[in-house]
Amino acid sequence: MDRDIAVTAVAANADGEIFELEGYAAVGMAGSSLVILTRDKTETMPFGGEFMRLPDRVPLVFNLSQNRFETLTKNPHQPGEPIFPVAAFNSPGYVNSYTCAYEEGADADYLPLFSYGAMGWDNGEFCSAVIQVDRERRQDLRLMNLEKVKAGIKAMEIRLPENRLRQHLEKCAIEYGCPAAKNFFIGRCEAPLPVSQNCNARCLGCISLQKEGVMSAPQERIGFTPTPEEIAGVALAHMRKVDQSIVSFGQGCEGDPLLAGPVVLKAIERIRSATDQGTINMNTNGSRPEMLKELFDAGLDSIRVSINSVQEPCYNAYFRPGGYGFQEVRESIDTALRMNKFVSLNYLNCPGVTDAPEEIALFDEFLTQHPVHLIQWRNLNFDPLRYWKHMCDAAPLGAPVGMKMVLKQIRNRFPAVKHGYFNPPKEKF
Repeated sequence: MDRDIAVTAVAANADGEIFELEGYAAVGMAGSSLVILTRDKTETMPFGGEFMRLPDRVPLVFNLSQNRFETLTKNPHQPGEPIFPVAAFNSPGYVNSYTCAYEEGADADYLPLFSYGAMGWDNGEFCSAVIQVDRERRQDLRLMNLEKVKAGIKAMEIRLPENRLRQHLEKCAIEYGCPAAKNFFIGRCEAPLPVSQNCNARCLGCISLQKEGVMSAPQERIGFTPTPEEIAGVALAHMRKVDQSIVSFGQGCEGDPLLAGPVVLKAIERIRSATDQGTINMNTNGSRPEMLKELFDAGLDSIRVSINSVQEPCYNAYFRPGGYGFQEVRESIDTALRMNKFVSLNYLNCPGVTDAPEEIALFDEFLTQHPVHLIQWRNLNFDPLRYWKHMCDAAPLGAPVGMKMVLKQIRNRFPAVKHGYFNPPKEKF
């Protein structure tokens, strides 16, 4: 192993202090496959990323002097000191090419619902194993000054004093730090329109409802269904203020908006009776194609359909759909394409699964049959090792080829397909 190109491993002690491990190279993981992190596989950690110390786990590293992978249970430079793996929760617009490499302890619980990218230390800086897929600064924290957010909240309280949806978004912006809610109050980009209390999927990584007690949801699901008037009030306030504005149903603080279809339909009709400006988007599981057709007829401009895999057993193992199947997801996409609506895939990816040969082959077939306009590459917020094991139980997964290779192959095979992270306004369709 060439020491000059290897990235140095990092770890944390029990107090959360992060330090480099001299003599050891950082390692990335894709399922059960291990890769030594080098400069050509990493970038300086993007601004806004966060560090995650992984409890009940120990780091996997590469011993440069002995030329082998090792599991470190103690700090080799401080005998007897326990150490823990450190992962990167990377900023929006960046895809993890490898996850943090570690081994679980016997009594380890599921990791909290975040993504866990591989990282290391090089030339005096932290670095991440990432691929940039979107350069837009829509969720750049430097552009979301808290005082401006608070000022925007006060202004909206005056403008929409009785609007419960506006009140809900205040909590999202201040308590949960939701970037979309912050953008609504400072008047930029895309505003959220959460509406649905219910969902017909039970996603393993649902961030608003976890009934089984294995993990905790990081935020509460909306507890009411806004009226069409409340929805239109928030949407029009945003559209009339922002150039190339977007408003989106289907947020992390709700179920699936198609289950509130009649309310959404009336809201869209109200919005479109007032203005033809702005983009109305829906983020959805795509479970009700007939309902989607009605929404498109009313003025819905685009959809983003969430999938974790195009292998139906893997899709079912993660989404755990109730009352619909992957066929309905396909039908929703095809309905949108027939009606000349813009279609994005919210492709929840995780190294070891997304870059498995079986997934790549079927994804090629999927894109041929369903020529979507945009793939939004999103890091799956779920315990990566346990997710891989869940998927292996559902379908065979061969040795991963690497996320960079996946992107390269798709770009070569489908040059018309765009790649990104955010929902585009219709001016950029």
